Amino acid sequence: MAVAPDTAADLVYQIFDLQRAVRCISAVNVRGQDTGVALQGVLRFVGEGETRATQLAERLGVSAPVLSRHIADLEEHGLVVRRQDPDDGRAQLVALTPQGAEKLRRIEEQRTAVLQDYLRDWSEQDAGHTAKTLRRLTESLKKSARATAAVATNEHKPLEESLNG
Repeated sequence: MAVAPDTAADLVYQIFDLQRAVRCISAVNVRGQDTGVALQGVLRFVGEGETRATQLAERLGVSAPVLSRHIADLEEHGLVVRRQDPDDGRAQLVALTPQGAEKLRRIEEQRTAVLQDYLRDWSEQDAGHTAKTLRRLTESLKKSARATAAVATNEHKPLEESLNG
């Protein structure tokens, strides 16, 4: 059964409201730190494993020049390293340094503690159910975004190539 327009509109509002609340909490929690919210976001994704800078930019939804500045800042702090991709000399791979991994661990511990404090009146069951629902929502949105991107990409290919590839 499809989601009703009013329900979808409410969900959009709730998602944006959640984003605003998370941004406000993040802004308060990064005061006085050497890495802001944007750099911490980059650090988080790099922490998932060495990756190409172009894939990282795409995943973060930022342009290559913006990501390059973020990576340069993180490099300056000794938190990430860049190296040439051995499979493609034009591309760069980005990875955490041991110092970066430790920084990320401390950031995630702090975020966890803050959220635990903010949700102290929640039950474990409520928090687990919410996490499960958010994971499902995220996966549905990612799947739809990938499908939309694939259609858009195929629209730019010659018809024969789209049908065969």
